Amino acid sequence: MNEKSPKDHPPLSSEDVEELLEAPWREFARSVLSGVDGWIASGFGSGFAPIASGTVGSAVALLPWLLLRELPSWGYLTVLIVALGVGIWAAQRVIDRIHVQDPGVIVWDEFIGQWMALFLLPAGPGPFWAWVLAGFLLFRVFDVIKPWPVSWADKRVKGGLGTMLDDLFAGIYAFVVLQAVGWYFSA
Repeated sequence: MNEKSPKDHPPLSSEDVEELLEAPWREFARSVLSGVDGWIASGFGSGFAPIASGTVGSAVALLPWLLLRELPSWGYLTVLIVALGVGIWAAQRVIDRIHVQDPGVIVWDEFIGQWMALFLLPAGPGPFWAWVLAGFLLFRVFDVIKPWPVSWADKRVKGGLGTMLDDLFAGIYAFVVLQAVGWYFSA
């Protein structure tokens, strides 16, 4: 018998172990980020957060939203629609490349959902950031609990469109609730 036992191999250093553990992750990251589509789909890399990538992606989406909110409503919606189309394309390309439907690394859908939730942010009582935080939390809640049609889109619609659609619906729910609360406080 010519097989070596584990005793015949030298012990691995902590650096060797770290490299072995990271090798598949690095290969996965290289695969996702091999084109502009991967950078967009992963929310410029925020989808690689080790935990709660959707929440991290939603938080990162607030940075470009600070510029987006300065646009007139027609401009905001135009950017949102274009970003949705780009997201469908980018998500589909990444899905095709890694052969996983709606992988956690794709967080552009969180950008779309978050931007939808914060469209026409109410200027009600309290500080501005309280409304931003409310919109952020409402979107995350609807994205997690997935009421219909969010759950329908999540389960039935596949590919880049399905990846984007459930978060768009969650963002619409958050938008409606936020607008209703804003309307209540302004009445």
